[in-house]
Amino acid sequence: MNRPNAPKRDWVRVKPGERAAPIAEKPEHDDQKLLTLLQSAKREVQGLRLIHLHMSLLKDKTHLDIMSIRRAMQETADQSAYLQVFNLSNDDVIVLYKGIKFSLISDVCQKIEKLMLARTIMVKRNPYGEDSLYSIMELSLNFVNVLRFVEGLQKDVGGEQAVQQTKPPITLEELGKIERAVQMFDLSPFMLNQPVINIHNAEQNEFEYFELYIAVKALEERLSPQFDITANKWLFSYFTANLDQSVLKALNYGVDFLRGRRLGLNLNLSTILSASFIKFDERLTTDLRGNVVLEINKADLVENISLYKEVVDFAATRGYRICIDGLNEFWVTHMDLEYMACDYAKIIWSDDMDLMSEDEYQTFSEKIRAQHNCRFVLARCGTVSGLMFAERAGIGLVQGRVVDNILRKGVLIHDAIKTAKVMSDD
Repeated sequence: MNRPNAPKRDWVRVKPGERAAPIAEKPEHDDQKLLTLLQSAKREVQGLRLIHLHMSLLKDKTHLDIMSIRRAMQETADQSAYLQVFNLSNDDVIVLYKGIKFSLISDVCQKIEKLMLARTIMVKRNPYGEDSLYSIMELSLNFVNVLRFVEGLQKDVGGEQAVQQTKPPITLEELGKIERAVQMFDLSPFMLNQPVINIHNAEQNEFEYFELYIAVKALEERLSPQFDITANKWLFSYFTANLDQSVLKALNYGVDFLRGRRLGLNLNLSTILSASFIKFDERLTTDLRGNVVLEINKADLVENISLYKEVVDFAATRGYRICIDGLNEFWVTHMDLEYMACDYAKIIWSDDMDLMSEDEYQTFSEKIRAQHNCRFVLARCGTVSGLMFAERAGIGLVQGRVVDNILRKGVLIHDAIKTAKVMSDD
């Protein structure tokens, strides 16, 4: 019967004896939905976490795999204040959630990774430089990177700016060998220091403090050249915790290096509350403790906020200073660093900071100038443009390769910035 007003249907004609070919279950893409959500929620992302499942990096995958992962994630929604899953056009899956224990989320992601890698492999490392099928992050700390990734999908770039894997990630067995070697190894050739300079002193280069750090890549080339120590973030975190102990052991041999200079130590929160640090603390006088800046990475702080509060109380009692390291412009704009009770906040310089809109820049610079007890450091300045940005935004301290180069030439940082501004105006 002809029905002229009936809706059109897609008919599949099957010959006798033939079976209809199954239609692949392909999920719809949520690129635009996620982008719209991120753009509208830009100022309201505190407390939200993000899981990025890098399905696009698998050698073989099916749409059924992606749908199975979506269902696995949705099953955790009952235990969350908020959870939403997005299927991206490059086959990646992004999950936004709030109010779920990190251990639960980590277990789910590990099961997914184990299931996928049991039958296929990853063709390269993920866009965050990790040898992992998933990344878990605080959205507020990574907002700009996530937004650009999704915008890249819209431009059909695919967002795939992953670092090509040149060495396999370190194994647990190999890490054990390195740890045993480090215990009997002289770390002094790998213990470097980089100055933090006050840019406002026009009379001399004023050193605020020297950041002491281990050249991990150089140590890797010496002890394990065939593996990448930093590729597996969980093993690397474990490695740095043990490396902290070796650094403290080396420092315990003498504390004269602290006299007349302030030193920044990159330490995990757990290390600061350990017996090794207490032993180091007991060797210092009150004056020497005032010369030590405890540099704490933002990721460590986010994952261990209760430990951070203990460290703040301990530092205040013993006279240490605290620096929160690894911040970006979004963190600075939206977090009350005065409340975090830190003496310094270290912002990682990026050329993209020069591309902030006028409103974003005004909000950023106003927040910088509004802090009274916390001093800001613009770190990893590789070009003079970073130094010029620091002066313009009201950041008084700088650090990085270009700073080291200027110091080696015997030039004042203040004069170098002044000259660069004149050349820029021309």
